[in-house]
Amino acid sequence: MRLLMIGAPGSGKGTQATRVAAHYGIEHISSGDLLREHVTAHTGIGQTVAGYLNRGDLVPDEIVMDVLRGPVAEAGGRGGYILDGFPRTVDQARAAHAVAEPLGLAIRIAVYLRVPRPDLVRRLLGRGAKSGRTDDTAAVAEHRLQVFDDLTAPLLDYYAERATVVTVDGAEPIDSVTQAIITGIDGADTHPDR
Repeated sequence: MRLLMIGAPGSGKGTQATRVAAHYGIEHISSGDLLREHVTAHTGIGQTVAGYLNRGDLVPDEIVMDVLRGPVAEAGGRGGYILDGFPRTVDQARAAHAVAEPLGLAIRIAVYLRVPRPDLVRRLLGRGAKSGRTDDTAAVAEHRLQVFDDLTAPLLDYYAERATVVTVDGAEPIDSVTQAIITGIDGADTHPDR
């Protein structure tokens, strides 16, 4: 099983990806978590990406691909994965597909968590206040949502041509969202030619 979670910052991607991974016994791979681990560990990659994360900008494709390549290949060999936070652009999706398809690791189902913008802003600001994350200020939150609208939302059309897209109302209570995702995945058309 090879899944992708698509949603704006604050849509609940991480929470739902963790729950879906546990339900299906697959690995949850979060590009944001992996990148933040590098920042915390003060690795060379972490020093490079810290500025991008703090501004709410996308980390360059080649860095994210390098960080994810190993975990995705390993998870694919163990029965599957759910990707959270990558790809974030159509160019990233094309590059990832070119690497993954010959290995039999390409995304088969993309889950889109649709949440109204006011809810997203409220969630991001609340998360920043609770965690002290410097990348969840009002200005950065608005910038991140605009980046999503401009660069990530077009992924829905890209994956509609290559995989099955399951759209879920991410503004519902957490348990309801999880159940809707599982119902959508279980009923999805995952024909190997898609």
